[in-house]
Amino acid sequence: MGTIYLARSLHTAKYVAVFNLAFSDLCGSSALIPKIIDTFLFDNQYISYEVCLTNMFFVFCFMLLQSLNLLVLAYDRLVAICLPLRYHAIVTKTSMSVIVGIIWILSVTVHALLVSLLTRLSFCRSTTVNSYFCDHGPVYKLACNDKTISAIMGYVCTAVLLYIPLLLIAVSYVCIGFALRKIVHGNEKIKAMKTCTSHVMLVALFYVPIISVYTAAFLISLDTNVRTINSALTQTIPPMLNPIIYTLKTEEVMQAIKNLYKRSKVKSAMIEAVSNKKI
Repeated sequence: MGTIYLARSLHTAKYVAVFNLAFSDLCGSSALIPKIIDTFLFDNQYISYEVCLTNMFFVFCFMLLQSLNLLVLAYDRLVAICLPLRYHAIVTKTSMSVIVGIIWILSVTVHALLVSLLTRLSFCRSTTVNSYFCDHGPVYKLACNDKTISAIMGYVCTAVLLYIPLLLIAVSYVCIGFALRKIVHGNEKIKAMKTCTSHVMLVALFYVPIISVYTAAFLISLDTNVRTINSALTQTIPPMLNPIIYTLKTEEVMQAIKNLYKRSKVKSAMIEAVSNKKI
């Protein structure tokens, strides 16, 4: 995030989405990891009702933002490879900022509704949530009164969060595949494929664990520990690896880091020279 903010060469439409992905990762980890540490290291397994709903909102809100950001980056790659001559006219900083604003509004609205519907429920029996955070499914299933609307909302959010973005990403890569077949020169094809490598790695890291859990949960009864481990992998490992992947696999970012380092060295040398003159 700091590199993108400081390096003017990275102030492009693509890196508006990359910056938003990094910010979503940071906020999502901040919403989830402190409670995990409190639960597993300090054995504090209690949480108040209000804090539980707040935790649920922020965890799912930033999780949806991560998912939709991967879709936005897929759109960026689709236009860059399929419509290279029109890329800078279609994908502008303004249009990308509008798209990012829309996914923020969508995420906040959907999850505000999701959480507000839980306040209609009554919990008269067990209050033990079978998860490592205030997960929506394990919470609404504890209710004693009618929970049909919350159940429907859970399925809708799962589709919006996981299946629809993944399907659209898959369709975008099918289109990219057809576009790559038309490229005659091998070097251009390799260069185009390299631009997609980082994104494909991020998509796999984010979607594979959680899609496997949610799909299996629809078909069979999953052990709580299995679901917990897979969900934890999705929500903790990708945020840690995203900056590394986008740093090591992207020449633009590496070059920007080198330029910032050289600039800082020159600035330090100038400050040292000025201070020596004063002495």
